[in-house]
Amino acid sequence: MSTTSDNQQEQPGKKTLVSFLRDAVGVNRYDDRVDIQPSINTLEVIGILGRCYRQVWSVRPLFSAKVGLEFLMIIPGILLPQIGKIVIDNAVRQQPIGSAKVEYPPFMDPILNLLAGRDPLEIMLMIAIIYVVMLVLVGARLGGMYGGLLQGEDAATQAENQLSQGGSKGSGLVGLLQFMVSVRLTQTLANNLRTRLFDRLTRLPTTVLDDQRTGDSIFRVLYDVPMTPDLIYNLTTIPLFMLVSAGINFYILQYSYGEVSPQLIWIAWLTFPVAFLITFPAAGALRRTNQNKRAAGAATTNAMEESVNNVAAVQSLGASKNESEKFAGRSAQTFLRERFAIGVVGATSLVAGGVLGIAAIYVTILFTNSVIEGTMDAGDYFVLLGVYYGIVTPAGFFGAYWIKLQDGIAAVRRVFFFLNYETEEERTIGLPAHEIKNRIALDDVSFSYPNGTPALENVRVEFELGEMVAIVGPTGSGKTTLAYMIPSLLTPSSGKVLLDGVDANGVDLSSIRNQVTYVFQEHLFLPTTIRENMLIANPEARDDEIVSALTTAGCMEFIDNLPNGIETRLGRGGDTLSVGQQQRLSIARGLLRNTKILILDEPTAALDTETENALVQSLRSAAENRLVIVIAHRLSTIRNADRIIFLDQGSVAESGTHDELMSRQEGAYREFIGLQSQ
Repeated sequence: MSTTSDNQQEQPGKKTLVSFLRDAVGVNRYDDRVDIQPSINTLEVIGILGRCYRQVWSVRPLFSAKVGLEFLMIIPGILLPQIGKIVIDNAVRQQPIGSAKVEYPPFMDPILNLLAGRDPLEIMLMIAIIYVVMLVLVGARLGGMYGGLLQGEDAATQAENQLSQGGSKGSGLVGLLQFMVSVRLTQTLANNLRTRLFDRLTRLPTTVLDDQRTGDSIFRVLYDVPMTPDLIYNLTTIPLFMLVSAGINFYILQYSYGEVSPQLIWIAWLTFPVAFLITFPAAGALRRTNQNKRAAGAATTNAMEESVNNVAAVQSLGASKNESEKFAGRSAQTFLRERFAIGVVGATSLVAGGVLGIAAIYVTILFTNSVIEGTMDAGDYFVLLGVYYGIVTPAGFFGAYWIKLQDGIAAVRRVFFFLNYETEEERTIGLPAHEIKNRIALDDVSFSYPNGTPALENVRVEFELGEMVAIVGPTGSGKTTLAYMIPSLLTPSSGKVLLDGVDANGVDLSSIRNQVTYVFQEHLFLPTTIRENMLIANPEARDDEIVSALTTAGCMEFIDNLPNGIETRLGRGGDTLSVGQQQRLSIARGLLRNTKILILDEPTAALDTETENALVQSLRSAAENRLVIVIAHRLSTIRNADRIIFLDQGSVAESGTHDELMSRQEGAYREFIGLQSQ
């Protein structure tokens, strides 16, 4: 919640430490609609993590292959330090097998039995053979192979890597196979979520879409989703094998060095709580920063998308400088949060590294003293080096574990927010399909928008198939809201929408939408050909059906003059056509869909009188087989309707034919028409 000081305008060029930290960790001042979710809490984090675990079920075969290959890669990691000890003590120093001061762990018995009784040269030869086999399987070193591109610290460049993230600790045949499986698993997880999120965003209720910025949706799909596979790995395979690695190395340390140097045991155990205590306090600040830096990134995308889409308005109003400054400010907010996140991680890593470094120095001193005292061999250095690496790495991982999860949680939360959002498409209670044969009725329907603004109040009206109905009324009277009720673009706050007497809430939504075509007042076109734009409404339409719909809407008279006819490519949003041509083309596309119900929102607003008259007659002909609902203001359009519904302040004030309504001396409709003629 913003305080009074938060809302005060700061002096240009001046920024206090408080305001700097406020900007860095959580106050979203640039756009309060960019991230519509409240601050995340620990309970919600746990829920998100559980949701991530469930994503694994859809990729079980690939995930199982990844886990199996990871187990194979453990073997060389625990063998190499022991083999290094054999090389130093038994080959270089020429001590016989079995004379070690520190006992080998039991898993080394097969190799020790193979080398027993051999001279140093034979031992080196056998070790070389073992190494060649490991070379072919896992590579020359355990540095591994990883796929990725150069990236920065921002979500956009990281997302490109995250989409195809994959790696292996090895680089031989097993490593290559593990690498390929990892990349495929990452891509499958990301693609599944990205596809589901895109599908969900396209099916959100109208009231939600009105508040959802395009740039924010793009950011969620392109830059938030790719973080999900990495978070899933940080919840499953990575901690699993960190635990396995730590457990094996603790076993080796206890088995071989528990009696020789007990101090090594308790130092190893202390690394885990110490690392956790150092890093945990930074988790909360980092989580808030990551959440807000993604909101800042979405705001930057919004600023670009809105300015580019409305570049003509920006230029005509002389707002280019203002828009550039707005974009620069939002971009700067993104970088500010990125720097803060890097600073938190860097400072925490510095402290943790210093503490663990001191522990490593102390262990080195203990080992050196043990060698001097003769309780350990020189080759034990390689074993302890490998063992401590196998313990400190998991300790550092689990110490910073909560921090590592924060960036992923902030991103994945934005993905799950809309995946969890109940869409109207999920309304499948009752009849799976219902063919509308007679009428649609609104029974005592009221509706208020989420901000509390009332739009409809106790509306009772019926629409019969075979008639053309005009919905008329002053601006803000609820005409479009009423029309939205028919295809269930909006759901009544109270009352019912009845389809032949059946409550629409009990009918599968897709079966309703398949019977209703809504031609919006805004003209929505893709930058493709006229034919392709028409086929959006009916992908199976034949050329003669397309031409017939275009002719009915009066489009062919201008399409015939275009250089490529219906193959002419439209500009962005159809800008290569006039507004009137766009309007006719929108109507033609609606007619091509050939549904039982056709709703037209201001279909003749940009048409000349001759074209309007021809279109209205065509609509009357179309109404013989369907219900045609027209939202209009122009008298020349509405007077030809079979019935007129006049709305005023969200209620039905009058209903009847044009002549019936005009005969009422004090009628609201007559007064409305009278105002038009003045």
